[in-house]
Amino acid sequence: MMRYMVVLERGETSWGAHVPDLPGCIAVGKTRAEVLRLIRDAIEFHIDALKQDGLPVPVPSSEGELVEVGAA
Repeated sequence: MMRYMVVLERGETSWGAHVPDLPGCIAVGKTRAEVLRLIRDAIEFHIDALKQDGLPVPVPSSEGELVEVGAA
């Protein structure tokens, strides 16, 4: 089992997600829960496609952290 970091972005009317360790692996959904479900499916599809093409599957290496800063 591999764990990839997913970046979530909230837009005005939808949510977006991408995986830094899997370039091109993205998803968009109406809710946070939906985009998380969709990106999970996208990751599995992306990895399956890499394997079918005989390409290496990138090992998860990205990490995330929230950083607090004062208001500008």
